[in-house]
Amino acid sequence: MPKFLRLLLCVGLLAGPVAWAAAPLPIFDAHIHYSQEAWERMPPKEAIALLRKAGVKRALVSSTNDDGNQKLYAEAPDLILPSLRTYRTRADISAWFKDETVATYLRERLKKYRYAAIGEFHVFGADVDAPVARQVVQWAKQYKLFLHAHSDADAVERIFKQDPDARVLWAHSGFERPDKVREMLRKYKNLWCDLAFRNDHAPGGKLDSDWRAAFMEFPDRFMVGTDTYTAERWHYVVEHANWSRGWMTELPLEVAERVAYKNGDAIFGNAMKP
Repeated sequence: MPKFLRLLLCVGLLAGPVAWAAAPLPIFDAHIHYSQEAWERMPPKEAIALLRKAGVKRALVSSTNDDGNQKLYAEAPDLILPSLRTYRTRADISAWFKDETVATYLRERLKKYRYAAIGEFHVFGADVDAPVARQVVQWAKQYKLFLHAHSDADAVERIFKQDPDARVLWAHSGFERPDKVREMLRKYKNLWCDLAFRNDHAPGGKLDSDWRAAFMEFPDRFMVGTDTYTAERWHYVVEHANWSRGWMTELPLEVAERVAYKNGDAIFGNAMKP
């Protein structure tokens, strides 16, 4: 953007979502799943084509089971950042954190493949202190991986008690209100948030004032995400990317760029490099 336009935006002489909206922002989608029902309905080439159509430059992807992840990564290693999900089947969701057979599965995958993160996994409260969950936190430390945690604030706090240097991507921003999210971000410098599967930050496509304050206070700690937790959600990828671009026009360009893709680039940019 020309310097004079940036200056006008800063002083408020260009109103509204107009000045920089012409060129669509690239998207770093921090919450994509490619689980078995999806790869049966949408082959890898079609899934990759859809992500590219949406303007997604990178995507953090996990799958149940991990084979789907590997299919997508093999198709487009420039686009896909694999995250190792703790589920072999959906049945693992409720008790993976105390199932030693899950630990065996994860250990084998970590030895065989490279990842950017572990997750998205569901764990709440004291369950994150169960043996397998503790092992996952330690593996993330050993392999220098992010933890993509679908958790309440209590579980996030407990992760950081286990490893104060852990790096946590808080799925759905914990489904917390922005004031609580801001409180957690102030407390933990290695906590980032995705905005997947929620629209309260932009109801009706208009940016909520409390969420805007959160983005302005922490412009480097948020990322968007579609959350394709069912095969049908894949058909929402393009629409979600465009909807996200819409509400981000109400932010200063520099902040919108960070939320749209620069934060993902900054924290995951070297994740899969040799």
